[in-house]
Amino acid sequence: MSLVIGPLDLSTHVDEALAVQAIAFGLAPDEVAVRRQIVLRHMTYPGARALGATAGGHLVGFVYGMPNDRTHWWSTVVEPYLRALGHDHWLDDSFVITELHVHPHHQNHGVGRALITSITDSATEPRSILSAIDVESPARGLYRSLGYTDLARRVVFPSAPKPYAVMGAPLPLRRG
Repeated sequence: MSLVIGPLDLSTHVDEALAVQAIAFGLAPDEVAVRRQIVLRHMTYPGARALGATAGGHLVGFVYGMPNDRTHWWSTVVEPYLRALGHDHWLDDSFVITELHVHPHHQNHGVGRALITSITDSATEPRSILSAIDVESPARGLYRSLGYTDLARRVVFPSAPKPYAVMGAPLPLRRG
């Protein structure tokens, strides 16, 4: 089955995308409802864009992001952690990877790599930042292979059960 990566109208396909995220990230229906509102709000921000990965006409992965804005919630939470380590300049002129999820049946086949490199290749910012659960995971391994390094660890988001790491990479992302 061939994989197609292309622009995704995330506002129109939010439920399909969140179904992938729910399976990949283990979200309960109430969490999906909250994230639905967040995604729809994010897609109204200047420069926000999304890509989808489809196989056999079904969405199997997606990524979305936007130019960072220090007034956005995520940025205000991570800023003190980055500032304490002398990395808060990463919040300026950066493209944030807000979400990247691939259905478990399609993981470890390059889908996540193709999505994140495709979306950052079109960014005009010189660098990218993101947050990931602060454990050694396939996702963190992927990010490191692309050139992301830890900028801050043990970052606590309100209501998140696990701490996160904030990672940053110069653009374009490393290949191979």
